[in-house]
Amino acid sequence: MSRAISSEFRKFFTTRLWWGMLIAVIVAGAGFAALFALLFTSDAVVGEGGVGIPTNDADLARTTFTSGIGVGYLLTLAIGVMTVGSEYRHKTITATFLAQPKRSVVLVAKSILLLALGAMYGIASLAASVGTGAIILSSRGHEPFGDTAIWRTLALSLLVLGLWALIGLGVGILIPNQVAALLIAVGVAWIVEPIIGAVLPLTEIGSTIARYLPSQATNATLDVQNVGFGGPVSDQLSWWAGAIVLAAYAAIMALIGTLRTVRSDIS
Repeated sequence: MSRAISSEFRKFFTTRLWWGMLIAVIVAGAGFAALFALLFTSDAVVGEGGVGIPTNDADLARTTFTSGIGVGYLLTLAIGVMTVGSEYRHKTITATFLAQPKRSVVLVAKSILLLALGAMYGIASLAASVGTGAIILSSRGHEPFGDTAIWRTLALSLLVLGLWALIGLGVGILIPNQVAALLIAVGVAWIVEPIIGAVLPLTEIGSTIARYLPSQATNATLDVQNVGFGGPVSDQLSWWAGAIVLAAYAAIMALIGTLRTVRSDIS
């Protein structure tokens, strides 16, 4: 197992993908934090109010610091897809399974890699967003670290990115064509799910179902309303329930992908 894990880390960090994604995550974290901090402290927005607008310093800091996670989880989703999709595309998956005949070991190693990458990119994103956001909020008379619960949100952000990467791994296994898998995964997360999330709350039953969509589970885990692309819901899950729902999505996708890989003919 240790050799399989080492091999997966070596594969990833010997490509240019990792630092390209790192730059994107840092830029997104800092950029969105600056945008949200300036927007939600402006007189026009504060005076108007409305659903999803932070009403106290704790909510304002939490929303600002996690504003880049929406882009971050799309990037880790894409990394999850490409972790296995690139092997199918470049025909290296056969050599990988010949070097380690136990396919489940390979997939566990890839899962560990993705959880580590989620933490790494999460730390980079939060360092950029917290640094940028705290400076702007402090300069506008707000207390960015007045509520200790903000540290729980920041820690859970790392888990969120890792879980989205595992969802991407499952998609990449189920759809061996890397380009198709990327388009479908990002398209569903970015376009299809927000549309479903906007339509479902129109009915009472649909409003209940909408809380369990992946983006809404992400929002609930971070205790915010506007990280994902689905928009706010009226009755959000608790943070621990959101974490369980998101972990369930990741576990189901990874399990289905593992079963397919173990039983299918690769070559």
